[in-house]
Amino acid sequence: MAQGSSGAGASSSKAPIDSPETEILHVVIQRDGKQVSAKWGLHPNLKEELKPEELKELTEIMEKVTNLVGSRFSQILTQAEEDVSGTA
Repeated sequence: MAQGSSGAGASSSKAPIDSPETEILHVVIQRDGKQVSAKWGLHPNLKEELKPEELKELTEIMEKVTNLVGSRFSQILTQAEEDVSGTA
């Protein structure tokens, strides 16, 4: 994974300012009533380039990220609903 960051730094000085962006990793939080779900996805090309142990490590890290983000989002929603019901 460090290889990608060193390569990106070298090419960023030559890349045009208006170059298109490519999403390689994303996290999506969805709400259905009081149910909150968090999911993550990886660009297929990057997934193919990762070694099995790198993909396993990334999966473990992203599971932690989605749990943290999903839990925090759920807490904020609960607080917002309590504040609304308390003012009625």
